[in-house]
Amino acid sequence: MSPEVAVPYWHVWTDSEGVSHQSRCQLNDFHTAPIQPGATPQWIGAKTQQQATVFVTVLPVGWIGNWHENPHPQWIIPLSGRWFVETMDGVRVEMGPGELSFGEDQNTRPVGGRRGHLSGTIGPEPAVLMLVQLDGAPTVASPCRFR
Repeated sequence: MSPEVAVPYWHVWTDSEGVSHQSRCQLNDFHTAPIQPGATPQWIGAKTQQQATVFVTVLPVGWIGNWHENPHPQWIIPLSGRWFVETMDGVRVEMGPGELSFGEDQNTRPVGGRRGHLSGTIGPEPAVLMLVQLDGAPTVASPCRFR
């Protein structure tokens, strides 16, 4: 573990009762190494070795999606603009460029018309998001699973 390096992220996860939540977590399992042979060493924290698909999506100004689950466990990185995520427990988190979220709210159960999370844009510009969807299965009742 490297106390010198900590990168915060939000984790959208499902508890054993099927309710989604958000927890503030930290990536802090970094080591120094070159990214390739001969490169200058830097802090590296590899989190998965699964297959992944990368998307860039643009949410228009005023966009609010329906309640839904993340289609796959996925890292969400805002590149520009602002957006929000509200989970079934009523927690709403607003994020902007460079803030990380890991969406893993699969396996939720409908409660009062809500299932998974609600998300939308904030402010006068579109939200441009990069999504890195993982092929692996989601965890349940495991907040902050990445360290």
